[in-house]
Amino acid sequence: MTQQVPSTEPDLTGVRNFRDVGGVPTVDGRRVKHGVLFRSGHLAHATEEDSAFLSSLGLHTIFDFRNAADQKLEGPDVELPGVRNVNLPLTDPADGAEFWKMVRDGEIDQLRKILGDDKAANRMIASYRVIIKERTAELSRVLHALAEDSVPALMHCAAGKDRAGLSMATTLLALGVEREAIVADYLASNAKHRRYKVRRSGSSASAYSEEVMELLSPLFDARAEYLAAAFETIDETWGSVDAYLEEGLGITPEIRERLRERLLD
Repeated sequence: MTQQVPSTEPDLTGVRNFRDVGGVPTVDGRRVKHGVLFRSGHLAHATEEDSAFLSSLGLHTIFDFRNAADQKLEGPDVELPGVRNVNLPLTDPADGAEFWKMVRDGEIDQLRKILGDDKAANRMIASYRVIIKERTAELSRVLHALAEDSVPALMHCAAGKDRAGLSMATTLLALGVEREAIVADYLASNAKHRRYKVRRSGSSASAYSEEVMELLSPLFDARAEYLAAAFETIDETWGSVDAYLEEGLGITPEIRERLRERLLD
C-alpha cells in the first residue's frame, strides 16, 4: 500500500524538482492517483533526511535517465533499501560530456558562438525530437515496467526537466491525460525552488554574469516549444498518439488499460 503524499511539496535539501504527479486529469474525467508517479532531479546529493522521505514513499522502481557523463559529474544515486534502480540513458554520453564541459568551462566568446542566436533553444528542440524518434526502446521499457509491477515509480534525470519530462509526458499520453495538463506539469519545473543549480568552474562574478546566465538559460528552462516539438515529432512520424504508442513503443490497448488500472483513480 502506497503512502498518500500530501499536496504540499516536501522541503528536500539535496534533491531538486521533486513532485508527485498525482491529480493530473485525463480526457475522460479521471485523474492520476497520488503516490504512484513521482519525478525529480538526480538523487546523488540526497541527504539522510531526503533519503528517509523518499524511503517513506514505498517506491518499487527508480528510473534514472542520466548517461555516464552525467553520473560521473554528479555521482550515483543514493541507494534506498528495497528499491530497484534502473538506468536507461536517453542521451548519448559523448553529447553529455561535451555539454557539461561547455557549461562548466566555456568562456563568454565560446558560449556566444555555441549558444547565441537561438542555437541553445534549437539544440534543445533537436534533442527532444531525437529522444522521441530514437529512444523508443527505452521509453517502451518504462511503460511496460509500469504496467507490470514497477509502481510506485520515480523518474529522474539530472535536472528532472528534459529526459524525465519526456518520459513522464509519454506515460501521461498513454494514460489519456490532456495535452494541456501534460504541458502544465512539464512547465512546473521552472519554479525557482525546482531549477537545477548551474555550476561553473570559475568563481568570479564573470563566470555567472548576466550574459552568461542568459546564454545558458535555454538549456535550463522548461519551454512549451520544446514539448511541442516532441508532440509534433509524434504526429509527423506516426500520425497519432495511438499509433506512436502501439507501433513505436509496442504499447497495445491491453497494456494501456493495465496502466490506467494501476495509475488512475
